Amino acid sequence: MVSLSEKFAGCIAASWVGSAMGAAVEGWSPERIEQTHGHLDRLLPYCHYAGRTETRWERPPGTTEDGIERQRLLATAIIEKQDRILARDLVAVWLRDLDPARSAYKQEDYDRALLEFARAGAPPELLGSMRGVVDNVGPARASHSIGLINAGDPRSAADDAYEFGQVYLTRTSVALRWAALYCAAIAAACRPEATVESVVRTAQEFADYRGAQGQVFSSYDRVAKELDRALEIAGRSQDVGAMRDEFCRIYTGGSYIVYGGSQANEVVAKGIAVFAFTRGNPKDAILTAVNFGRDTDCLAAIAGGLAGALSGTESLPPDWLKQVDEATQQDPYTNCRRTIADTAEGLYGAFRARLAKLADYVDTMSDA
Repeated sequence: MVSLSEKFAGCIAASWVGSAMGAAVEGWSPERIEQTHGHLDRLLPYCHYAGRTETRWERPPGTTEDGIERQRLLATAIIEKQDRILARDLVAVWLRDLDPARSAYKQEDYDRALLEFARAGAPPELLGSMRGVVDNVGPARASHSIGLINAGDPRSAADDAYEFGQVYLTRTSVALRWAALYCAAIAAACRPEATVESVVRTAQEFADYRGAQGQVFSSYDRVAKELDRALEIAGRSQDVGAMRDEFCRIYTGGSYIVYGGSQANEVVAKGIAVFAFTRGNPKDAILTAVNFGRDTDCLAAIAGGLAGALSGTESLPPDWLKQVDEATQQDPYTNCRRTIADTAEGLYGAFRARLAKLADYVDTMSDA
């Protein structure tokens, strides 16, 4: 049996490694990846933001990208609060820890725009309504810490995903439903008796999630159908290539949409399918995802992080973790230099503190 602390470590480690490895080929087709690298199975240097010459820099192998920058901010808020967080807790960390001049090298333009709105006094829970992009995968792919602080409690994980997600996307965005079911799946993966099948069932159960206050979403059946289709493809595919090719036929183009290859429905559905196909093995999930093409770093963080929450770090090569930690320590632009172990241990400590508060509450109120 994998211990809960090991599940926390696996989730953080696999999401960071997946992001760093996938970032080197983000946006590439599977054919280009194969022609350039064969079967990509190593951490490589890379550049991001080709259009921004003033913030373009060669990132050493193992350097994570904007999605993990957001994940780090969430982790900081949770570790400092020692409990579940609200949108305002996350934004308070933004206001304290983010420097627009430095974050320009590691985060998207919209991250800095939202920070400026927050600095101007905009309510945290309304920040997402100020963005033009409505359904990208950003909240889901950064949300691992939300699933972990709610380990074993999928409903609270889904509620918290919706709560913090409103700082990035409008409250009616279908992408928040994908974030909610993904966080619910991570929380389920942390249970002692969790299996691949039980985690997948939880994701399917929360495909109809409607928000902590029972909000009505448009096209509410779309999420369940798309997730079921992805899992059906994974279930009948004989090999990775066949599964990848079928997904490529479904999800193509998108250049006419901002972040067209990074929509939550595509990335989360494929990520959970990769998790199921690789039977929750973090290393296999990462390698499958980074060779899939399109938004490879987000896909690897989604699939790898979920697999790590189920299975821990045992399958992950230690040199991958070491390289990612070394790159983090050398990163001049990251908002936090905690290592994989420090982050996982901090989150686990926050979870134990949450349990202690709940135990005190039960003791106090049992005889009321």
